[in-house]
Amino acid sequence: MSILAALTQAPPTNETEWSVGDLAAALRRTLEDAFGNVRLRGEISGYRGQHGSGHAYFSLKDGNARIDAVVWKGTFNRLRQKPKEGLEVVATGKITTFAGKSSYQIVIESLEPAGIGAWMALLEERKRVLAAEGLFAPEAKRPIPYLPGVVGVVTSPTGAVIRDILHRLEDRFPRHVLVWPVRVQGEGAADEVAAAIRGFNALAPGGPIPRPDVLIVARGGGSIEDLWAFNEEAVVRAAFTSTIPLISAVGHETDTTLIDHVADRRAPTPTGAAEMAVPVRADLMAQVDDLGRRRSEAILRKLDRERTDLRALLRAMPNADAFLAAKRQRLDLAEARLIPALAGNARVYRDRFGQVLERLSRHPPELGLARAKARLAAIDHRPRTAMLHRIERGGDTLAALGRLLGSLGYKAVLARGYALVRDEAGAPLRSVAGLTPGRRLHLELADGTVRIRTEDAGTEGGEEPAPKAKRAPRRTLTREAGQDAAREPGRGRKAAATSQALAEEIPGPRQGSLF
Repeated sequence: MSILAALTQAPPTNETEWSVGDLAAALRRTLEDAFGNVRLRGEISGYRGQHGSGHAYFSLKDGNARIDAVVWKGTFNRLRQKPKEGLEVVATGKITTFAGKSSYQIVIESLEPAGIGAWMALLEERKRVLAAEGLFAPEAKRPIPYLPGVVGVVTSPTGAVIRDILHRLEDRFPRHVLVWPVRVQGEGAADEVAAAIRGFNALAPGGPIPRPDVLIVARGGGSIEDLWAFNEEAVVRAAFTSTIPLISAVGHETDTTLIDHVADRRAPTPTGAAEMAVPVRADLMAQVDDLGRRRSEAILRKLDRERTDLRALLRAMPNADAFLAAKRQRLDLAEARLIPALAGNARVYRDRFGQVLERLSRHPPELGLARAKARLAAIDHRPRTAMLHRIERGGDTLAALGRLLGSLGYKAVLARGYALVRDEAGAPLRSVAGLTPGRRLHLELADGTVRIRTEDAGTEGGEEPAPKAKRAPRRTLTREAGQDAAREPGRGRKAAATSQALAEEIPGPRQGSLF
């Protein structure tokens, strides 16, 4: 080997040779082992909201340095305090590396404001938003019942708060108490408190578990971080939607949370909440006794006044003798005047009765009755005689009209040699027109009716028959009746005119042909 080759050859070593990936993995394990759980305080910078994947990326910085931070999607949804640009926070998580950029970062598991200023700024912002929605409006608050039958308490079952509330209720007015145990601080406390409020409201009235008439949400004192669960939006909205009146008793008198603004009443301490929930039984009994005593005294005073008034009225009322004295005197005077008045009245009626008897003796009723009967008999004879005369005259007139009717009727015309021709239906025939050979006819004479049959319906030689003179039977009847009337004594022109009028009204000669 030459001297130059010996000089350029690397000296032998026992150091391990690393690849880039192996070194990156080793560095990551070293950091995670050394800083597996750290609390890091800083100001959020570069936050632009969640990435499309659901993860959140930003930086934590102070006056000296900055470190990248990442919140995975599943952790982000569970964060009580969401990231906000410029907010100073305390992040809890682990330090790890990102080999793709040769950098280190913190994977955040929880996030909370850092310092009282950050907490107060966050509280004021949330209070402003909820107040704008009307959750703190005074008109939305309900009155607390005067004496609830069941009191519901939302608090930790192991703290001193529940013991203070139970002791105070026992001292003032024992009531049935239902406790819904919850965590009052830490992760998940807000969700448990909100669920407890909704659970009490979900109880049905009259069910196996009695529904509270009033709710108390209580917790002991602490820092703003310890009381932060009662500032969460879920708790505030659950208290606002509660149909059961709610009393908040969170912290001491100087502590204020958002549930205090939305509750129907705020108590300075849990003990004060118990005092607001129920009255003092002893005071109530004393008040009832006082009211009963005052009522009895009022009744006694009224009875005394009524008794005094009654005695005064009795003294003012006159006695029976004085009240009836004038009436009795008037009665005696009337009795003294009655006997002479009755005697005078009897004399007057006795004189009138004597006068009536004297008139009856001069004009007895029998004589007046006989005269009335005579006048009645005379009045009854005259109409009877007049009626008989009128009936006789009517009989004569009727007989004359009957004779006239007999002489002027179509029967009399038939007796003078005429005949009445009728068809089979009994209708009189006035013309030979329309007759056919062999047609049956009825011929009525003065002494009866015979049936005949036609042999020839037309005239001889085929000549048309001469038109029939109108009302020829009537003229014949009138002439004959006139001649008969001329021959009979006492029937002159007047009889002939009467015969003419009756002939027009008699249906026989007008409805048939006379031969």
